[in-house]
Amino acid sequence: MNFMKVHRTFPRLKKVLLRRSSQAVALDENEYTETPEYPPVLDVSKEGKKLRKREAKHENIKNLKTVEEKQIALNLPRYYGWGSVMLTEDRVPYNALPMVKCYTRTHFVAQDKLPDMYAEVAPAADGVVAEIKSLVEDAIAIEYEGLQRNFTPTGDTTKSVEHQKENALAKNIARQVNRIISNNLSDKVPHILPAQVDYDPRHEAFWFVGGVHPSRRVIRKRAEFPWQRDKLLEPKDRAVQYLGKPLLALRGHLPLKPLMPYSEATNPEFKVPKFTYVPQNVGYVMSLRHATNIPGYWPGDYDEFGLLSIHGRGHLLSRKQSFGPEDNIEALHCQAIKASFGWLSAQANYQGFTTFNDLTYPLATQTVITNGQIWSLYAYQLNTMLMHNEHIDTNPKHNVCFGTQPMQLFDTIEDGKVKGLNDNVLKMLVQFYMNTPEERDYDLKPYLDKEESVIADIEDDNRRCWLEETYKHLVSNRPKHLLPPETYLWERIYKIQHNTRFFEKKRRPFELGINPYKRRLSDHLPPYIPKVLRPYPKCRKKFETTYYPKV
Repeated sequence: MNFMKVHRTFPRLKKVLLRRSSQAVALDENEYTETPEYPPVLDVSKEGKKLRKREAKHENIKNLKTVEEKQIALNLPRYYGWGSVMLTEDRVPYNALPMVKCYTRTHFVAQDKLPDMYAEVAPAADGVVAEIKSLVEDAIAIEYEGLQRNFTPTGDTTKSVEHQKENALAKNIARQVNRIISNNLSDKVPHILPAQVDYDPRHEAFWFVGGVHPSRRVIRKRAEFPWQRDKLLEPKDRAVQYLGKPLLALRGHLPLKPLMPYSEATNPEFKVPKFTYVPQNVGYVMSLRHATNIPGYWPGDYDEFGLLSIHGRGHLLSRKQSFGPEDNIEALHCQAIKASFGWLSAQANYQGFTTFNDLTYPLATQTVITNGQIWSLYAYQLNTMLMHNEHIDTNPKHNVCFGTQPMQLFDTIEDGKVKGLNDNVLKMLVQFYMNTPEERDYDLKPYLDKEESVIADIEDDNRRCWLEETYKHLVSNRPKHLLPPETYLWERIYKIQHNTRFFEKKRRPFELGINPYKRRLSDHLPPYIPKVLRPYPKCRKKFETTYYPKV
């Protein structure tokens, strides 16, 4: 046997080695620099590696081109959805204000008047009030006594009949007041006539909050692993989902002016209480659902910035009388903070920001809560959404909310006429409408591609249709065709808590060390392509292509 025979791949290997050596020589020429350059010092511990992995994932989400791909990337780690703390505007438990402030990182300022920036439109608002005062009185009188409506309660058992009746009346009055003010201002301020009015829109927002104590179930799970026993009480992230449905909302093409300079977001005088307890202790519930950020319209809409939203306060009638009037006022503040933060957070997600990639400029909105007679007005500025575990204690920025106490628009209605209309309340509402948006001198969408900011801009038909179908299926939050595996009570007793059935074959996920709730969204077989539909003449591709974001 000839051991000196040259292998058939040697010539190719020789070329590769020569190419590498030539590259090395080229690199050696630029080996020296004027200043010394050192490689970064990396934390090689297990926590350091996990942190770099999370930061890389957040950077990948930031680099995605379109709004919808970023939203799909938020849902990628969970096939069945995130176990989220559900914040709804029509349910506020007792003493919930500290938790709501912490979860939205909001500094609340209670005052009897609007912020100073509204003073410049005060003289013009006085003239508008004088013109529309009689029209508002007639509209209120007609809604209260001039019309007879057959009210049919919905099947929602969480809302009392009085709750639904009050919100229905507030909706009618809010629409009439909005119509009167908008018609009067359409030729006085430029942004009212082209503004979009949404009735009963869908406002939803999703974000992560860190620094929360783990539940007992998490502590028990950590105790099963030796390397986590010294971290049993380490804080964890909580997924938070807001669901809101205002009576009506106005939006325009340009954002509102900030209430204060963006540099004031780091003001040390702003205080936010730290709430580390489990949310169930307050009365909020957890639910398994996909992350959704919806400001009431689809991505790519021309009018993408909120101007004003009006909400009902019928949920106060469903609260216990033992809570007291002071807690009812705090419940209104909670509702306004959640509604304002949720709407602005969803708008920020449509600008390319996420809970992992913070805002680079402030956003502002105006929120009104009413039952037709009592009105509360709030102005909110969103400065940050970065609240997960790595930044909950290091982020210096805070959001700010200015709110008034509940004020009566009128006293009574006698003989079909409104008595004691409060001009000051109507003036403050008109000032909200007269707050004119302005153009910003910086890029509003720094993390979105200039040519493909939404999936409608994608030229590839297959990729565009697949992303649109996947995104709309996620935001619909329909249940999966196969429900998640359930651990039955007898299994928890006889197999988990007490190992009394060790002779049975291990088939269930908890017996095999599998957590089905950590299944990724992309862990499934793509749709099968029948042979007759495959490209001619021969194609071995059996499944359709998927376009999940790479994060």
